Amino acid sequence: MLGDSGIRDRVVLVTGGSRGIGRAIVERFVAEGADVTFFYRDNAAAADAVAGAADRIAAECVDVRDREACSRAVERIVERTGRIDVLVNNSGIVRDGLLAGLGEADLRAMLDTNVVGVFNVTNAVVPHMIAQRSGKIVNLSSSAAARGGRGQTGYAASKGAIEALTRSLAVELAPRNINVNAVAPGLVETDMSRALIATAGERVRSRILLGRFGTPDEIANAVVFLASRHADYITGEVLHVDGGLKME
Repeated sequence: MLGDSGIRDRVVLVTGGSRGIGRAIVERFVAEGADVTFFYRDNAAAADAVAGAADRIAAECVDVRDREACSRAVERIVERTGRIDVLVNNSGIVRDGLLAGLGEADLRAMLDTNVVGVFNVTNAVVPHMIAQRSGKIVNLSSSAAARGGRGQTGYAASKGAIEALTRSLAVELAPRNINVNAVAPGLVETDMSRALIATAGERVRSRILLGRFGTPDEIANAVVFLASRHADYITGEVLHVDGGLKME
């Protein structure tokens, strides 16, 4: 038995927490006894459903592409709780398509949300972690960053950037007792992946050693592990949670 995770009463911020993997992450942290705030962008009904599920969940409508909005929201959390112990950068979008047909608007939307958004939120949180000389940051990458996939040049590039950011930030923040890691899911059954599963699900499933798609809870378990005291000696790593996905 691993015993106490050390997460009880920790203050956790999760971006993109109203649906799918993000919602599972929020619920898993709350189950561990954490005080959780999550950001969402436009689905107020979904956010209200998550926030209303437990007393220690708060929702903030924040567009992670807006640096000032991120900064203001983080300051509100710190004013309310006094600290931020864990940041999970989960917000992300996908716009699949062959490079020749990938429009500038779709590319910019992915890069602004998946990469710039992580910079914006992390930039607002890190000074507070440095001041308290402790913290855990977990970024959500994707198996697409390491395994080439048809029609995923833009998305893969954005997630590759996140893995590079994770390694460099781990070096930067280690002297301040702040761990930075990433989780790279494979194909997980969520609203975001529905279109891919519909068009190429069986082809992808055939390349997964465990023979099935992942669940949001399985990704959440990995995120919570990296945020727990059990991962105190892990930093700068990318944990692949993909069922043994292989690309030929």
